[in-house]
Amino acid sequence: MIENKYPKWLAFCYIIFFIALGLNPAFRAVWIAEAIPLIIVFLFLVFSYRYFVFSNLAYTLMAVWLVLHNIGAHYTFANVPFDWVNHLLDSNRNHFDRFAHFSIGFYAFPVAEFLVRKGHCKPIIAALFGLFAIMATAAAYEIVEWWYAASAGGEAGIEFLGSQGDIWDAQKDMLADTLGAIFSLTIFFIAKTYHNQK
Repeated sequence: MIENKYPKWLAFCYIIFFIALGLNPAFRAVWIAEAIPLIIVFLFLVFSYRYFVFSNLAYTLMAVWLVLHNIGAHYTFANVPFDWVNHLLDSNRNHFDRFAHFSIGFYAFPVAEFLVRKGHCKPIIAALFGLFAIMATAAAYEIVEWWYAASAGGEAGIEFLGSQGDIWDAQKDMLADTLGAIFSLTIFFIAKTYHNQK
């Protein structure tokens, strides 16, 4: 059996990317706070690899959030160079954080994949569990974000919160997470149908 080297190469490339963007961030305190969830997720994937190997598609989807969040940590989400999209949407607000939140929803795919491959439940139940897990995580993260912003205060707190004056920012972020989960679960069912037809 040929060893699948893709996850290891992906991990190696991400480590280089993480180090490069950590060298000179816009706000060191914000970068540290934003890097914590990145490190936790990445280390979880590294240590879980010997017990369960996700599909290459699942690892790719998970890498999207790691990369986008890393970029947001480097610049702060409100200041990522993203003008071409903002102009396309005819908005003065930097919408990079919405794309990053959308990519958080991609983790519903590996959750569903794990539950189905382990035989814990049928695909529909696994997908619902993945969706609800993302929604719960999104809500919890918004609470942590508020807590950090209130504790840190000042410019660092404002940059970490990244609401850019939008009073509905938290709700829109949670919606983006949920839509990302629905998108990734649609891919999950397409991939499962394709696999079953082979």
